[in-house]
This record gives sequence, structure tokens and C-alpha cells, in this order.
Amino acid sequence: MYIFGPINSRRFGLSLGIDLSPGVKQCNYDCVYCELSAKKALSTAKDLLDFDELIKELKQAFEKGLEFDFITLTANGEPSLYPRLQELILAIKKIKKDKKLLILSNGSAVLDKDKFKALLDLDVVKFSLDSAFPKTFFRIDKALKSINLELMIEKMSEFSFAFKGELVMEVLVVKGLNDNEKEFKALNEAFKKIRPKRVDISTIDRPPAYPVKGVSDESLTHLASFIDSVAVYIARRKPIKQNLDFNEAELLKMLSLRALSKEELHLRFSKKTAFLLDDLLNKKLVKAENLAGLVFYKA
Repeated sequence: MYIFGPINSRRFGLSLGIDLSPGVKQCNYDCVYCELSAKKALSTAKDLLDFDELIKELKQAFEKGLEFDFITLTANGEPSLYPRLQELILAIKKIKKDKKLLILSNGSAVLDKDKFKALLDLDVVKFSLDSAFPKTFFRIDKALKSINLELMIEKMSEFSFAFKGELVMEVLVVKGLNDNEKEFKALNEAFKKIRPKRVDISTIDRPPAYPVKGVSDESLTHLASFIDSVAVYIARRKPIKQNLDFNEAELLKMLSLRALSKEELHLRFSKKTAFLLDDLLNKKLVKAENLAGLVFYKA
């Protein structure tokens, strides 16, 4: 089977997944944090799925009346390696009705003009960028040596400019590799060029392929403070309620400097501050915006 779910995603709501490499890991990266077994990176997918059977399964999912928000292209590896990607995207668009079509990609597809073009037909695209420094990038992602990081960042920027949908970037933090101020200040500069709708920051929460470790939620919060060019969502492993009180001036100042997610605000704010936020929303001094499935508040 190629279709799985629907599953409830923290970042993209209720999602019906399509696995473009169900039989074996096929990826042009071999990330140290990958939950799949380590495997040499490859440039093309060799174990190919049955196109017609996939479309049949998707139509059956619609016939069952399943509730979901997104159709998500994913893989045991990199979904953009699927050679009939554009054909598949166009076929899904014909039957997807009001559902949004999303791909979870490492971002390398922008280096191929045909894949670049194919991804423009999606509603939401998620790219990964774990470092803006080549040395750290290759240490973490173990990508094919033919991948040029600087060029990939430039192409991501070109893609963002041409893309009519919503672009989301993701950073996965690995202890001792990209968990420092220098790395995140460089990432912030990259995101200024790329201009995504939001950036998701997370860390290892499943057994990884290599002997590496994640960082604490507190560290994620600290690192996120260096990203001021775009709204940031922190995927916390153990959310802790803080019940912080802010007055109107403090709240407006905070939300003018950085958009905060609904989840983040509910975790940090006291009931008193939450009521104040509602009042500011009613007064239109703060606005709520849906960024690729997550609500953010901004003054």
C-alpha cells in the first residue's frame, strides 16, 4: 500500500500520506538523525512504485469519506527522487478537491529544473535546511558531494519568489553540530534570502541512524531567538506550561518583534494574558494569520 493515515501532524493538521518509496530507503542524503537505517546516498530512485495503483488507492480514500486537510507526498527517503513526480502531482490535483497538496522534501529538488518546475504546482512545500555552512551541512546530512549548498540556498530563494503556495523551512538541531549561535545567525541570513512563510525548529525525538543526540526544549527556544527574519514554530518534545503574565505594552512589543504560534502562546501565557490577547485581536491591534496550517499572532 502507498497510502497511509490520516494522521494528526503537529505542523500540518490532519494528513493523508503517500509514500513514494514504501519498499526501501532511497535518498540523496543519509542524515545522521534519520530514523531509518543508515544507507549510502543515491542520486536516483530505483525501486519504483506502481503509478496507476497509487492513484487508485487515493481515489478509494476519497470514496471512503476520510477526513483530512492535506495530502502529503513523503517517502522512505526523498520523495522528489520519484521520476514521475510532475505527472503524479498533476494527476493528484485533478482529484484532490479542496485538500491541500504538500511535499516533505530535503530541498535538493530545486537544483533540478524539472523538479523545480514540478514543485511549483503544489499548495505547500516543506524544505529542510540544517545548516548554512557546507562543512556542517555535510556532517549532518551526509548528502551527495555533488550537492552545492550555496547554490541550493540561491535556488530555494528563486523557488520562493516563483511559488504561489506556502513555503515552510525546517531545521533539525543535532547536539554538538548545529546547536550554536553562529549556525543560527547564518541560517537567519539564509532565511532572509529564501523568505519562507515560517520556519520549524525541532530536534531528535526518535532513535537515529547514527550515534547523535538531540537538544533540550530550552535550547531550541534559545536558538530560535536568533531567527528574526520569519515566524518560527518550535516543535517541543515535552511542552511545559509557564503561565507568564504580560501587560498590553509588553505583549504588543513582543508580537511586533516576532510572530508567535498559537501553540507557543498557549504554553507561555497565563489566562489573564490570553484574555488580553483576545481583546487586542478584537481591537485589531494584533492579527492572526494561518501560515501553512499553523496559526501565528503578529502585532
